[in-house]
Amino acid sequence: MLRFDGVTLPDNAADLRREVRAFLENYDGKLPRPNSDFGSGYDPEFSARLGERGWIGMTWPEAYGGGGRSFFERYVVTEELLAAGAPVVAHWIADRQSGPLLLRYGTEAQRREYLPRITQGRCFFSIGMSEPNSGSDLASVRTTANAVEGGWLLNGTKLWTSGAHLNHYMVALVRTEPRGENRHAGLSQFIVDLKGPGIEVRPIRNMAGDEDFNEVVFTDALVPPENLVGEAGNGWEQVTSELGYERSGPERYLSAFRVYVEFVRACGGSPGSSQAAAIGRIAGHLMTLRRMSMSVAGMLESGASPNVEAALVKELGNNFEKLMPELARLALPPEAHSAGFREAYADTLLHSPSFTLRGGTREILRGVIARGLGLR
Repeated sequence: MLRFDGVTLPDNAADLRREVRAFLENYDGKLPRPNSDFGSGYDPEFSARLGERGWIGMTWPEAYGGGGRSFFERYVVTEELLAAGAPVVAHWIADRQSGPLLLRYGTEAQRREYLPRITQGRCFFSIGMSEPNSGSDLASVRTTANAVEGGWLLNGTKLWTSGAHLNHYMVALVRTEPRGENRHAGLSQFIVDLKGPGIEVRPIRNMAGDEDFNEVVFTDALVPPENLVGEAGNGWEQVTSELGYERSGPERYLSAFRVYVEFVRACGGSPGSSQAAAIGRIAGHLMTLRRMSMSVAGMLESGASPNVEAALVKELGNNFEKLMPELARLALPPEAHSAGFREAYADTLLHSPSFTLRGGTREILRGVIARGLGLR
């Protein structure tokens, strides 16, 4: 049964929101052109400055450099960064899911080694899940890790690995046992040094001209035994837990937010009836998705694993992010297109095909939802 209980932001949310906005307005570094897609804007210096403010690893224990704050406070900071189009991609994966994965399943040595550097905005992770001919069907991964003297030998290929050519580490999902009748068994996760021997990172240029995706090839890449995350063979439980963090945040409905901002600006103070209807329709979608996403944050705050609810937020968010730019375009005649609207719309149009793929295709998400509802 799905649950989306109403939640209330903490009393300090408004003050925290103002603090983040003031930081962004007064940031003395060079910020790129605003784009609310969390996958745009790689800026290690900006990440380091966020780390100095305590805005990375906000919910993690102070013993590991975290802020010991609530998921709701983190939610506020995330909303503001995305709405402003800040360059968050460098630290994004480590903060959103690699760190929480290590907190839940990692060893004490792993937490001490990686978490403080992540919170400082100086240690960046990639996700090693998708593979050629596998995509979002994680149970079909074929990259293997065989136990040898001195650790594990990895062989295989990961695909669509964001930031692997720039980041320091990857958490890779691999097979440590041959696939049997239970296709979810025999999977494990490892922390992989992306600059290590036996690892080749090949950037993939997308139609927007960016090279943020990569193919990562392992050829007898030796991973030390202490880099196994959790228990060998427990990878499926771990990775599905991790996906709850990946699928439910405000990034799942704010990736195209700049289009909405520029649309409202272009409409001006006296929008026409069709424009006013589009503004209201988009706002209604945004508020509904925001409430659902915040509800999932509340479940994470309580220690739950809302995998089904998170999948639903992403599925509905994907649909919205495809629909919203078109609603805005159809309601705004070409002669009323401002330079800001044209720029935001073009960026979103070129990047939007990836919105329905990253974090799980709609077929995979609908399967997760159907199983959660007992329909399959």
